[in-house]
Amino acid sequence: MKTGLLYGLLCLYGASVLAGIDKLSGENEMVLIPAGKFIMGSNKIPDKDKHYGNAKPWFLDEHPAHIVELPAYYIDKYEVTNRDYLVLVNTVNVQPPENWISNGYLLSLRLDKLSQVKLEKLRKVASDIFRLDMDTRKMSKEALIKAIREKLEYDDQLPVAFISWKDAKAYCNWKGKHLPTEAEWEKAMRGTNGREFAWGNEWEPGMANNGENESYEGAAPVGAFKTDTSPYEVFDMTGNVAEWTNDWYLPYPGSDYTSDDFGETNKVVRGIGWSGGTAHYTLRYFQRAAYRFDLPPDMNFGDVGFRCAVSESVTAEK
Repeated sequence: MKTGLLYGLLCLYGASVLAGIDKLSGENEMVLIPAGKFIMGSNKIPDKDKHYGNAKPWFLDEHPAHIVELPAYYIDKYEVTNRDYLVLVNTVNVQPPENWISNGYLLSLRLDKLSQVKLEKLRKVASDIFRLDMDTRKMSKEALIKAIREKLEYDDQLPVAFISWKDAKAYCNWKGKHLPTEAEWEKAMRGTNGREFAWGNEWEPGMANNGENESYEGAAPVGAFKTDTSPYEVFDMTGNVAEWTNDWYLPYPGSDYTSDDFGETNKVVRGIGWSGGTAHYTLRYFQRAAYRFDLPPDMNFGDVGFRCAVSESVTAEK
């Protein structure tokens, strides 16, 4: 019913798009990660009888801690946002994320047509699709459009989700970038000294958006948690949305841990999403820089997004 209402509006006003949408196409700011070595993985051992809260044994797929040397590269300072991805949707014939229908964000492409919608239908869109926290029954058309615009501007800043690995890779390639490798992602989060968390070696509650903070019932605008910042000032690597990396889920060199999930079946996802607080007693384990998990590359999830990277040599050639 709700999606039918939104589809009706989109079809009614044809292929016209938001006037001036090209203003949204600014580059996501990138951070230089200098060339050099860093400590990847860990040698942590799970406490006896404390395998709760995870579908696999804690820490073992992170073994062994090892030195990795990387050339210089850049990584997005923030996760790719709805606004960033909207530019792709508007430019190339790709499927938008599925939640853009249910939450109304797809109407960003039809904002210039809202004034043509009948008042009662607009009120229904505001209450049923956008779920505005206000009494829309007596609001004027101008007030409704203003409120909808403000909601869409807020959603612009949220990390895009419901994106498969394949779609994330395609977006980064379209931007002339790539999905970060596991090593690139981990170095950008923990620096060169093997720190446990983005902010240091001691776990602290409330440092990232992972379900603990009552101010957000889902994802937060990128960069909202100033405490969730890596040594290189890369934001939201601990929380907000988990992030796809380029790599298959494989054991590290020298590992003696075996898993049925290892192989070229699932891709590695790093970080923790906003829903992580549901297992609050294990939250500190999920938030660690070395933590790995894996997901099928053709699936998408409401708390998984991505960011892009690019080698320094590529940027120098531009």
